[in-house]
Amino acid sequence: MASGLARSRGRRRKRRARSHVVEVSLGVAAFAVGAVAIAWPLSRSGAEPGHVVAAPAPPASPAGELTVASVDTDKKPAAKRDKKAAEQKASGPSKYTDTKAEAYFRSRWSDKTAKRVKDIRTEGGYLRIYTNLPENADNSKTAITLCKRGLEYLAERGESNPVVFVQSRFGENGNPVLANVLGPDDDDCRVTHPKPK
Repeated sequence: MASGLARSRGRRRKRRARSHVVEVSLGVAAFAVGAVAIAWPLSRSGAEPGHVVAAPAPPASPAGELTVASVDTDKKPAAKRDKKAAEQKASGPSKYTDTKAEAYFRSRWSDKTAKRVKDIRTEGGYLRIYTNLPENADNSKTAITLCKRGLEYLAERGESNPVVFVQSRFGENGNPVLANVLGPDDDDCRVTHPKPK
């Protein structure tokens, strides 16, 4: 009888030990699946810079309200992003601004036409005058006047092959040309459009 009792206790211990191992194994597996479910989306979100990534949801507050936090992964400060956008839109002075041309225009003219100028750049030998004029102001009086002033500036610098572009404010089509001179043979600031064939 004592041996039978000892055998049944041994079996119970083995069963308890086996069930305990199974419980621990299931717990570890559940933890691993949960960790992967949380870590995998977070690791994928960093693949493209500048995205806003939602953090895992925090537990609900005692009142039952749920709050969500976000993280901005763009490393550039807001001021630098704004400055870069202004440079691309040519809506103000930038590192590309031709400071001599800007000083020339400011000292020479202070009328409404001059106030339309937002940036003046010399790029690849071309003088580009960026304005706040709309896209449909091509060949307008203001655009033509600014183009002629650009020619005067280049003439004073001794430019023998003057190229001037007066461009509109930034829009869906970038900064379209409103008036231009394409070299010494172009004596008119008017933009010409090719006739359809």
